[in-house]
Amino acid sequence: MRLLVTGRDGQVAASLLEAGQGRDGAEVVAVGRPALDLARPDTVFDALAAVQPDIVVSAAAYTAVDQAEDEPDLAFAVNAVGAGKVAEAAARLGVPVIHLSTDYVFDGTGEGAYVETDATAPLGVYGASKLAGELAVAAANPRHLILRTAWVYSPFGRNFVKTMLRLAGDRDEINVVADQWGNPTSALDIADAILHAAAMLRDDFDGYGIYHLAGSGETNWSGFARHILETSARYGGPAARVRDIATADYPTKARRPSNSRLSTAKFAAVFEWLVPEWQVSAQIVIPRLAEGNLGLRLRDGTTDLFPEPTSSDLTPVKDSLKQ
Repeated sequence: MRLLVTGRDGQVAASLLEAGQGRDGAEVVAVGRPALDLARPDTVFDALAAVQPDIVVSAAAYTAVDQAEDEPDLAFAVNAVGAGKVAEAAARLGVPVIHLSTDYVFDGTGEGAYVETDATAPLGVYGASKLAGELAVAAANPRHLILRTAWVYSPFGRNFVKTMLRLAGDRDEINVVADQWGNPTSALDIADAILHAAAMLRDDFDGYGIYHLAGSGETNWSGFARHILETSARYGGPAARVRDIATADYPTKARRPSNSRLSTAKFAAVFEWLVPEWQVSAQIVIPRLAEGNLGLRLRDGTTDLFPEPTSSDLTPVKDSLKQ
C-alpha cells in the first residue's frame, strides 16, 4: 500500500513518513512544492500521477489564522480550491483521499464535544476556507475520509509544545489563555490512525465521510502548558510557571473558538481504533523535545501566548503556507 501525503515538512507528513518506516506493506511518499503547489492547481494531477499512490493523504494547508483575514483569496485558493484539486486528482487515479480538516469549522459556542453532524459556523477566514475545502473534497471524490482534528503537536515542525519549551528556556513565567478548551492531539497518533484506517479502505468499504480524530480527554491551553513543562522538568528540560489569562487579555485579528472539543466516538466505532489519552501521547513527544536544545527566544520577545491554529499543520502566523 503506497500512501502519498501532500506536503513534506508539516507535522502530519513528517509523522507519516516516520510511522511508515516501521510498517510492513506500507510505503509513504511525501510530495510538496515546487512539484505540488496547492496555490497552482495545474501542478496537482501530474505530481500525484507520478507517484501512482494507492491512497492520497491531503495534509498540506494554509494555516495562518490571523494572516488569513488579510489574505482570504490565498487561503481559499489553497484550502478550498487546492484541496478540491487533490481530491479530484485522486478520483481520476481511482484512489481514495484522506483529507485533514480542523475544529475551526465550528464557532466554539456548543456545549460538550462536537460530533460530526453538528452545525458548522466558522468564526473567520481560515475556518471558512477549511470548511469550503471539506465540501470541495466531498464533491470531487466520493471515496473520501475527512478527518477533523485539533490542537496538533509533534516532534516536528512548529507547534504549541515547542513554543512552550522555547519560552520556558528564557522565562520564569508564561501567560497562557485558560478559557479555551480542546483535545491536544499528537500528530504521531494521527499518523497511526491514518495508516490503520487506510488498510480498511477496500472497494467494498462503505464508511466514507466525515470523522473527528483528536486526543482522548480534554484540557485548556494553560493546563496543557503546565503538563508540558512539568513533564519537561522531569526529563531535565526547561520549565516555568504558567499564569492563566483570558482570551480577552490577548486580542487577535481572528477570533478563536472557546470550545474545540471533538468527539471521536464515530471513528472508534467504524475503525475500531481509539486515540490514546492526550497525557499518554504527550509523554511520548515531550521527552523527545525536552532533551533537545530548545531554550530559544522568540523573535518578538513576547511572554504572552495565544495558541495558533490546530489543524493538520500547525504554523506560526508569519508562515503563510506549510507544505
